[in-house]
Amino acid sequence: MLKRMILMLVVVLALVAGLGFVKYRQFQAAMAQGASFAPPPSAVTTVVARRATWPSNLGVIGTAQAIQGVTVSADLPGVVSKINFESGTPVHAGDILVELDTREERAQLAATESDRDLAKINYAREQQLVNEGVVPRSEFDNADAQQKSTEAKVGEMKATIERKTIRAPFSGILGIRQINLGQYLAAGQAIVPLQSINPIYVNFGVPQQASPQIKVGRMLHVNSDDLPGLDFAGRVTALDSVINEATRNIQVQATLANPQGKLRPGMFVQVQVGIGISREIIAVPASAINYAPYGDSVFVVTDEKDAKGNRKVRQQVVKVEGSQGDQVAVISGLNPGEEIVTSGVFKLRNGAAVQVNNKVQPSNNPKPKPEDS
Repeated sequence: MLKRMILMLVVVLALVAGLGFVKYRQFQAAMAQGASFAPPPSAVTTVVARRATWPSNLGVIGTAQAIQGVTVSADLPGVVSKINFESGTPVHAGDILVELDTREERAQLAATESDRDLAKINYAREQQLVNEGVVPRSEFDNADAQQKSTEAKVGEMKATIERKTIRAPFSGILGIRQINLGQYLAAGQAIVPLQSINPIYVNFGVPQQASPQIKVGRMLHVNSDDLPGLDFAGRVTALDSVINEATRNIQVQATLANPQGKLRPGMFVQVQVGIGISREIIAVPASAINYAPYGDSVFVVTDEKDAKGNRKVRQQVVKVEGSQGDQVAVISGLNPGEEIVTSGVFKLRNGAAVQVNNKVQPSNNPKPKPEDS
């Protein structure tokens, strides 16, 4: 009985050992297969890096601002009797915008003019009598003062009536009307915004290290994503006297022609201002740059190949500075003639195999048309 149990135990142990050996060999084979597994090559597009000459421009963000801008308001209180403008229309300097009710002031003017006329008559009479020696000089002086006082009151009433006729202080474009006919206006109450936008200012900040290259009179170009196809040329007309301590930027003001009024005050714009001579760079498509906190890079296609004959890529750190259209300027880290990946860079790693297919290429135009951008 004991022999039979020992025999069965030996058989079981032999069976377990055999199964373990088989599994161990299978595991070793799987590990060897995994180690030799190569992922399929990634389909990418490429372009050969070329040298290019770009103007030395500084691209910054700016804000359009009116040359002159006010909110037209009532000088004196009164009731609106006439509104002579429509919202959003152009006006010229001196155009009448609003007339307030002046019936009471005109009645007072008529009474004051009567007092003035009487004072003139009394003055002429007293002058004749004092010349004849009939009345003392003091009475003539009183008549003279009375005449001048009434003249001043007449001028005051005319000025009050004139101030109740509200005119455009300068030529420009009106905003949205903020009053209604028959409304009582308090002194200083807003009537309508008025902006002079041709020419127009563009204000922008420049880093302090670039400020020595920004001079009054330097040409610049302004465009906006909201105005595709339009480019506005202007000149730097003023620089601030101080540098902002928070941003270390200096404020610059440029003046641009804006005959069609396309640029509006407060509009967000892109400014390109020249800061030096042209420079030699390597222009690559913006899609070729792999941006990362530790440094920007590109993938260069090398002559090294994998077991299946697919070419491999090398990740190369580069320094970029500025952009133009669909292109980015590389100033170091890349050599002319190197073939770089232009699409699919985010799925690559250093040494990965790639398969080049350039039938469809990403945009690579330094001056793209608006409809293609």
